[in-house]
Amino acid sequence: METKTLLALPIVLALEPAAGEPVTRMSFTRDEAAELAALVATDLHGLVPQVDAARLALAAALFDQVELLRPGFPVWSTLEDLARRVPRGHLENVVAFGTHEGHMPAPALEPSSAYADGPMRLLPMSLLVPAEQAGELSEQLEVQLVGRGEMGTHTADWLMRALGIQLEHARYFSRNDLLALTCVQYEHVNLAPLWALLEAALLTPDHEESTMSARGLPLHYAGGRVLAQSPSQWLGAQTGGDAGQRAHDFAGIVFELRQYAALLDAHHVPLQLSPELAADTAADGCLLETLAAVEPGYDPPTLFAHEAPGLGVVAVSVVQRGDGGQARALAHGYPLRPQALGPLLAQLTDRYGIVAELHASGRIVLDANGRLGAPATLLH
Repeated sequence: METKTLLALPIVLALEPAAGEPVTRMSFTRDEAAELAALVATDLHGLVPQVDAARLALAAALFDQVELLRPGFPVWSTLEDLARRVPRGHLENVVAFGTHEGHMPAPALEPSSAYADGPMRLLPMSLLVPAEQAGELSEQLEVQLVGRGEMGTHTADWLMRALGIQLEHARYFSRNDLLALTCVQYEHVNLAPLWALLEAALLTPDHEESTMSARGLPLHYAGGRVLAQSPSQWLGAQTGGDAGQRAHDFAGIVFELRQYAALLDAHHVPLQLSPELAADTAADGCLLETLAAVEPGYDPPTLFAHEAPGLGVVAVSVVQRGDGGQARALAHGYPLRPQALGPLLAQLTDRYGIVAELHASGRIVLDANGRLGAPATLLH
């Protein structure tokens, strides 16, 4: 049993492989973990001698930053929980967790192969320190690691042998450093609004945050999720521009929304349409808004695909036609990744009891008011 209250100070070892040398290993065995942890402890002592007051807990697995930067920081929280269960001993006061029969001791500590090709691999660890010493140690970590946190030569040699690669860079960061680095990376690719939402989800999950994408799509974080204005509502709020320009702008908004959706999904932050009254539950990887109920006096609903060069199907409209072929939109669905189109069509055909026949003209079709519409004549 612990006799003192221990606070956790999360840190990370960031590895950047040399160009053309992908990391094929994602974790280390228990014995390897113990060896690595001893080397890391020596490195940290040389950088911040105050770490002697703390217990080092290390998860011997390599993650992408999107896996570490998720609400609640589940990798670090799991690591800390496991470390607190280990009786405080001697042996340099280090506890390391590696694989046994190919598996880490908890699912949260298993890296996903989906992110294995990232340019940087991150090995998470945490320092458990008595509360009365946590402030000073935290301050020293923030100052010393960002200034001179290079990994030691012995640790680098061990890792390069174990991984069978050359490392271009390797250094220790605090979690705050990692957050700052990720912020800069997202800003560099014009995704600063996305980071504003992620930062709220990570650091102030009970607060709300509103922003606007680079192309002007309103976004709002609240209650653990991000709410986005639907692309069709966004289009309807725009003024000016001929049909070609409006269609081009609409495709750009969907492209941007797909970028946001992919990154939010990687960080485990749900994305939905807002306002909620206009949004509906959609198949995985899709967004769906319901606009109107089926009108008995119209033809049976049909499905129409809006397409854009390089993006494929950007939206699927459920439409009914009345006298003169006038199209009336019942719903719009947005597949956010290619494999989501099939489930979206299956959901729509089941909901409306219609044949799974998707009509398309190879372009985005707007109505006379410049809103998302459908041709007056069915296309086959």
